[in-house]
Amino acid sequence: MFIGHFGVGLAARKFAPKTSLGTLFLSVQLVDLLWPMFLLLGMEHVRIDVGNTVVTPLDFYDYPITHSLVGVLAWAVMLGLVYFGFQRYPRGAWVVGTGVLSHWVLDAISHRPDLLLVPGGRTRVGLGLWNSLSATVVVEGAILFGGLVLYLQSTTARDRTGRYALWALIALLVVLYVGNLWGPSPPGVNVLAIAGLAAWLFVAWGYWIDRHRELVRRER
Repeated sequence: MFIGHFGVGLAARKFAPKTSLGTLFLSVQLVDLLWPMFLLLGMEHVRIDVGNTVVTPLDFYDYPITHSLVGVLAWAVMLGLVYFGFQRYPRGAWVVGTGVLSHWVLDAISHRPDLLLVPGGRTRVGLGLWNSLSATVVVEGAILFGGLVLYLQSTTARDRTGRYALWALIALLVVLYVGNLWGPSPPGVNVLAIAGLAAWLFVAWGYWIDRHRELVRRER
């Protein structure tokens, strides 16, 4: 799943109003932001296998550190504690930690059975949404749209940057999503990993957007 994770990050702003969108993007994408690093270090592995599923040519056969359930829980607790240590905002810490865990849940819906429960274990889970292109687009599109609606209900643009930076982000995510679905397969694993590191830009983009938006004040 790709744009669906960002939809969760957008929605989470409503439940942790003091937490920046950049931090929420970091939480929901944390394991995918770390994954390219572990690929380049040779600690996790992936194969390019065209036809592996309808949606992606990638065979995620070895990524227990970043994508096993136990691994994701550890990353969730770690990021939640770090956030609380700096911000002293309990609700935000819980939402940030839950955001990390949400990544595994959405991946478990999307992937074929390749997600380990425990590193070194044998049980792998995955409901295989990626076996249907149309279902994948509908589900991910709905999550992104729902998250955007909640984010727009929670915040309002302070200036033109706050308005257009948000819509530019949504447009870019959709373009990249379409390219991933119908574009060519990656030429190699290292190229895939290096390109994956560019996703950190979305975290910075989230902080930039939120600096130009403010919470909607509800009348009582």
